[in-house]
Amino acid sequence: MDLVLLCVFLPLVTVAWGQYGDYYYGPYNYGDNDEWANVYRQGFNFQCPHGQVIVAVRSVFSKKEGSDRLWNYACMPAAQSLGEPTECWWEEINRAGTEWYQTCSNNGLVAGFQSQYFPSVLDREWQFYCCRYSRRCPYSCWLTTEYPEHYGEDMDMMMYTYDHYIRGATTTFSAVNR
Repeated sequence: MDLVLLCVFLPLVTVAWGQYGDYYYGPYNYGDNDEWANVYRQGFNFQCPHGQVIVAVRSVFSKKEGSDRLWNYACMPAAQSLGEPTECWWEEINRAGTEWYQTCSNNGLVAGFQSQYFPSVLDREWQFYCCRYSRRCPYSCWLTTEYPEHYGEDMDMMMYTYDHYIRGATTTFSAVNR
């Protein structure tokens, strides 16, 4: 009887142990500090490899560089529980010089960004690259408010577990602060 129970439960323990790694990412590798997705006042396009999503965002602000930011991202494979990506697309452009709020449509997760800087308004326009997976993403969304708290602060935001995903973003714009 004990041998039968061992044969039944051992595969379950092995599967559960194999999935344990799906719940913590560990340290992020942004590359060298000098490796940014952009240079100040320039556009960029950053996409994760197929099947991966954005899990960390790092940004450094410079007022003397046109109130612009350097951006860096880290990607990780999406949790196996989501299945495979079924489609990916670029969302509509969020125009520079305006406040905006956007989430990926069709239950998509953010897998990249495209951005262009506009010196006339000292701001960027953004476009999200979103991917939908074969299994619906279980989520209850909320908007984080701590990254960054003030427009001039640097930021380093990380998703620590596979049950948290970036689905969108929001911005504020001030004609005074730019």
